[in-house]
Amino acid sequence: MDRGELERRTLEFSVKLVKTLKSLPKNLINYKLSGQVIDSGTSIGANYREANGAESKKDFKHKISLSFKESRETKYWLSILKAANPEHNSDLQMLWSEADEFARIFGTIVSSCNKNPDNQQSQI
Repeated sequence: MDRGELERRTLEFSVKLVKTLKSLPKNLINYKLSGQVIDSGTSIGANYREANGAESKKDFKHKISLSFKESRETKYWLSILKAANPEHNSDLQMLWSEADEFARIFGTIVSSCNKNPDNQQSQI
């Protein structure tokens, strides 16, 4: 997968996340949880784009690490939202699966950066 495709996927994920969260029942729990997952979920792609424009190898690794951490956090919040909204499990599960794939991708890049610090920006 190239940079452009991953940028497109992270953007599509953010748009789907917003649309899905807007469809959840309006209550205090969903309001609080939605705020958390919006913050982490939309940060995945934003930090990835920042990594692609990094000014140094250290900056690239830092931004990719943030995408990895935000992906993992997003999975956490989506898991809670799924438990609180079982009637929306299908849509939330699709988002969770995509966040899981992002975590795997960014985790692999971070691991590669740690193994080969001289070649960080060419990872993806």
